[in-house]
Amino acid sequence: MITRRGLIVTGGATLLAGCDAWSGSPVLLSAEDAHRYLQRSINGRAALAREFRPEQRSPRFRTNGTANPNTPEYNALAANRFADWRLQVGGLVARPLSLSLAQLRSLPQRAQITRHDCVEGWSAIGKWQGPRLETILRLAGLRDGARYIVFHCADAFGQRRIPYYESIDLVDAFHPQTILAWAMNDAPLGIGHGAPLRLRVERQLGYKHAKYVMRIEAVASLAGIGRGKGGFWEDIAGYEWYGGI
Repeated sequence: MITRRGLIVTGGATLLAGCDAWSGSPVLLSAEDAHRYLQRSINGRAALAREFRPEQRSPRFRTNGTANPNTPEYNALAANRFADWRLQVGGLVARPLSLSLAQLRSLPQRAQITRHDCVEGWSAIGKWQGPRLETILRLAGLRDGARYIVFHCADAFGQRRIPYYESIDLVDAFHPQTILAWAMNDAPLGIGHGAPLRLRVERQLGYKHAKYVMRIEAVASLAGIGRGKGGFWEDIAGYEWYGGI
């Protein structure tokens, strides 16, 4: 079982971010090395996250990460209730897409009540609704060689205003509970929770659930994304690329 702080030791090698089992020295794998190991060695990644009853939803659901991108571009979209917003899907796909909220809502939907676990130590239960990511990827048609799905977002951090980004592999991309949520608790997403669209990848920690998604890109390698570790916090703060829970 992988915990948020756990290690995996197989054949004498420590294979996720942590300390070497034999020497005590840090051993960090690249996202791609971790991906290869996970694909070969870990069973059960297709298992479902626990789902809850409506009455078990949390009375308060904190916002994680950015509360409002507050850029001129985002504010203009929000002022028009995201009528002009489009989700761009590109990279290693056969059919690039540009999808409106209305089009996303017209696709087959999945609703799920799940627990959000933040790396900061808090959890909350909420209901999410949207199309499965698999549906979008099948519409676009992944090309041979696509191994990761990267999410480019409207919120930005730091003095350099680096846009938030995250990535998952195809195991999580095609998981039945991985959705692009436009609704939370039976209402359109609020700005604090990532309007108009956020990723829900239910068996990973909260920083993997990218908010304010603007563009999805299928890629063969993460080497050209940020600093190459697979996500914003992975690159700048050493978070694990696979934030499994």
